[in-house]
Amino acid sequence: MKKWLTVVLAVMLLLSACSSGGGNKQDSSSGGGNGGGDNGGSASGGKEAAEITIWAWDPNFNIKALNMAKERYSKINPDVKINIVENAQADIIQKLNTGLGSGTTTGLPNIVLIEDYRAQSFLKAFPDMFYELTDTFNAADFAEYKVGPTSVDGRNYGLPFDSGVTGLFIRTDYLAEAGYSADDLQALTWNEFIEIGKKVKEATGKDMLSMDPNDLGIIRVMIQTAGKWYLDESGEKPFLAGNEALKEAFRLYKEMMEADIVKPNADWSQFVAAFNSGDVASVPTGNWINASIKAESSQAGKWAVVPIPRLAGQPGSVNASNLGGSSWYVLNVPGKEAAADFLAKTFGSDVEFYQQLVTEIGAIGTYIPASTGEAYSAPDPFYNGQKTIADFAKWTEDIPRVNFGAHTYVIEDILVVEMQNYLNGKPLDDALNDAQKQAEAQVR
Repeated sequence: MKKWLTVVLAVMLLLSACSSGGGNKQDSSSGGGNGGGDNGGSASGGKEAAEITIWAWDPNFNIKALNMAKERYSKINPDVKINIVENAQADIIQKLNTGLGSGTTTGLPNIVLIEDYRAQSFLKAFPDMFYELTDTFNAADFAEYKVGPTSVDGRNYGLPFDSGVTGLFIRTDYLAEAGYSADDLQALTWNEFIEIGKKVKEATGKDMLSMDPNDLGIIRVMIQTAGKWYLDESGEKPFLAGNEALKEAFRLYKEMMEADIVKPNADWSQFVAAFNSGDVASVPTGNWINASIKAESSQAGKWAVVPIPRLAGQPGSVNASNLGGSSWYVLNVPGKEAAADFLAKTFGSDVEFYQQLVTEIGAIGTYIPASTGEAYSAPDPFYNGQKTIADFAKWTEDIPRVNFGAHTYVIEDILVVEMQNYLNGKPLDDALNDAQKQAEAQVR
């Protein structure tokens, strides 16, 4: 009797296993996705069918990178069906908050792209909903500054993707008219940048840069060169009053405006138009602007890229910083093992894949072993043969690691108002003290 029962139980288990592989399926062309169904187990063995759904934004960058990864992974494990779903970033944030906040995983993907500035807010608010990736890739192979936003208590929950490493894109022809070459701008402070901007304006009539008064991205760039952020090192408490790096960044922002070297813009299209039309002599921002600069082919040979300026007088400040960037996360839903395997074998370890990303879409990853590859060291004719990708890769390794925490955008909304107050005559210490009080009231 005992032997007979054992056989019956074994048959029941086998039937149960055979019936669980279907799950809910999602066509990759639709706007939704259901990665929360019974979509298989681990793909690491290469024999068990699985289906995973991935959410990301930007068809020409992130979505294209995913399709390239999907093609490469299909050669490793053709049994895994991968659905890639494009959503606007704002829609992804809203859907994640709604789904995770309700406590149900129905309709959620297996893998989702999250901007680094927002990652900690999700990891801290929904700690049980993200699948740990610590043992699936080597975090030491990625730029150190990317590991902080993707981790909690030393455990990795995100696999780092693109670098927001910044550079100072310069019009060499305008600089030459003012008596400067790219070599003169290799290790600038922001103070020196402003002085050069005045001379360029005098010699050419061109503004040095374009800025949107409601976008403080350049403040982020400045303070990270000194290893500081809007929050303290814990990433929990606002650090505005008494933040000497932030105070210096505010002072420099006002000095640039008063020096009359800034062409104001109100949105992205005006920002791009400022340099495509030749109205500004430099663009201090993330490497992702490269495609927009090169879109104006008539300017080929007139640009170079040098390291971003640093904050003078700030201990440890370096000529390297970051603006933007995102990473991949696996949700703790059925199919998580297959999802983790997909990431590990593509974005987590494939050196040749990163060469392809650079060549085909200009995506600079933060995977250090790939930075010495042929694509990274290729000269760029648009920049007079400068090996711009290799330079960006080098600067990526120097970016100071800071704790973005979960409140970057909440605090920045406060700072935008106080920046305007400061520009209109409010004492700087008063502006930052008031910002500190407001931030403490909102960030709990």
